[in-house]
Amino acid sequence: RLRSPERVARLEVERVVTLCLEAADLRSVLDVGVGSGLFAEAFSQRGLGVSGIDVNPQMITTARQFVPQGDFRESTAEELPYPNASFDLVFYGLVLHESDAPLKALQEARRVSRQRVCILEWPYQEGEFGPPLAHRLNPIEIANLARQAGYANLESIPLTQLAFYRLTV
Repeated sequence: RLRSPERVARLEVERVVTLCLEAADLRSVLDVGVGSGLFAEAFSQRGLGVSGIDVNPQMITTARQFVPQGDFRESTAEELPYPNASFDLVFYGLVLHESDAPLKALQEARRVSRQRVCILEWPYQEGEFGPPLAHRLNPIEIANLARQAGYANLESIPLTQLAFYRLTV
């Protein structure tokens, strides 16, 4: 289900990965909430060293099947098990809205990233897919969280069905 053609098309995987990598020399990525490894696999195919975390050990096992060379660990977005400045890019694919403490999650992402953090989220509107509006993050809230977490810059790039944010460390 997590890799169905319909879901992959809705996620615009290749476009999202291109936006993450655009205008930067990135060699390593941490995929927070790696899930089935869909984005991790796409980053790996672009030549990046891939790591990922997930709270669900079954998802870690699945991600390893698709990216056997990846470093996947069980952990939360609020406590990333890596030293400061470990990755060029930290990526959140439809997971920040699920965080119990999104500010802490963005602070942790900033801590372990050398260059960039990218966030793929549901748009702040009722939709046929995804969580109810009450569980989605408002773009103003994301901007406030990014500012509070100390990011230098935030770009918002609308996608066909989702919202994409690129933050500079």
